[in-house]
Amino acid sequence: QVPLVESGGGSVQPGGSLRLSCAPSGSVVGIEDMDWYRQAPGKEREWVARVSRGGDTYYTESVKGRFTISRDNAKRTVYLRMDRPEPEDTAVYYCRAEMMLLYGGTYRYYWGQGTQVTVSS
Repeated sequence: QVPLVESGGGSVQPGGSLRLSCAPSGSVVGIEDMDWYRQAPGKEREWVARVSRGGDTYYTESVKGRFTISRDNAKRTVYLRMDRPEPEDTAVYYCRAEMMLLYGGTYRYYWGQGTQVTVSS
């Protein structure tokens, strides 16, 4: 069972908008930082954005002002809203969360399986 499950990927035109979601697939004790990463074809996986448990947000330079990361702690869900996406944003997007599973025993990082985002006219 994949610890985290992403949704919301798909095709979007440049200048449009898309929202990705990610949540644990099972029971968790707690979640600390939640991040979005992406990996474009032929490139290494890169960090995109982070939201802390308290709601502080951080972004890689290329998405500042266009992407918004947020989280709903009650729903244990992290979101990535992509406004004005560009073809260069085309990639598989992965979420990562530092969390303790119900039977996990300690906090550690877990990854989702990824969701494809294609920006094209």
